[in-house]
Amino acid sequence: MSTSRHPIALRLEQRVGEGTRLLGTVMALPLLDGIFAALVLAGAVSSLLGMLEVGLLIFGGSATLAVVLVEMDGSRRERVRNVLLVGAFIVPVAALQAAIAPTIESLVDLEIFKRFAALVILAIAAKTASATIGEYLPSPAVIIGLGLVASFQPNGLEFGYVAEPIYVVYGTGAAIVGVGFALAVAVFGPWLRGNVDLDRFRFGSAVALGVLPLSILSIGPIPSDAPIALAVLGLTALLAFDPEGTDDYADSVASVEDTELPDDSDDDESRRLGDRDRAPWL
Repeated sequence: MSTSRHPIALRLEQRVGEGTRLLGTVMALPLLDGIFAALVLAGAVSSLLGMLEVGLLIFGGSATLAVVLVEMDGSRRERVRNVLLVGAFIVPVAALQAAIAPTIESLVDLEIFKRFAALVILAIAAKTASATIGEYLPSPAVIIGLGLVASFQPNGLEFGYVAEPIYVVYGTGAAIVGVGFALAVAVFGPWLRGNVDLDRFRFGSAVALGVLPLSILSIGPIPSDAPIALAVLGLTALLAFDPEGTDDYADSVASVEDTELPDDSDDDESRRLGDRDRAPWL
């Protein structure tokens, strides 16, 4: 991931590889770590705006953008197909977690658990902004696990499904929004590579994640349904737009093509060294 240097995506890339596997891991991580379930319990997807915030920031966001733009190879059609394959797993699992949320909710003190949900979002924001800071922070799964222990109340266990089906719709819609974001990036990838500053978008996304807990906890005069994180993300997209920017990869290829070998490079050794200069990873 030479052009984006996204800390979370880089760490996952070392474990699972590149391409579709990396995208699937990045988008499935909120489901595997329990982040999405925590947000459902905290009421973060109880409205249309909340659905958009969670979809764009948790399932979409800077990591998804970086993976689709930098790590996915193939034609536009192949990238779209691979994103749809990932979405075929993400959407049903998100719907299932949203449906069983009341069973989990009956086991925890929701007010205590909301605080841990806010902490896990802040931790993800810090990890997104800086790999150095992320090394000193516990993983989201650990924070959520501590939240479950701290808020656990076994006497309240009730098996059931969400009383308001609209919450399941919003939870499923959040995953669909994330998949739609990845599809849009796959379709407009060639244009985005030359017109979007990936690192600027990453830092802005980290800020948007950092303010999301304000809505979850309803701190001070801020209403719980205020789309602050969504507004910050929109401003981030605007600031990351760089119409005068260039694609670093395309520039490097062009510079290599314009480079001429010296006249005395006809022997095999010179050709080998010349190839090594053009492709230093060989």
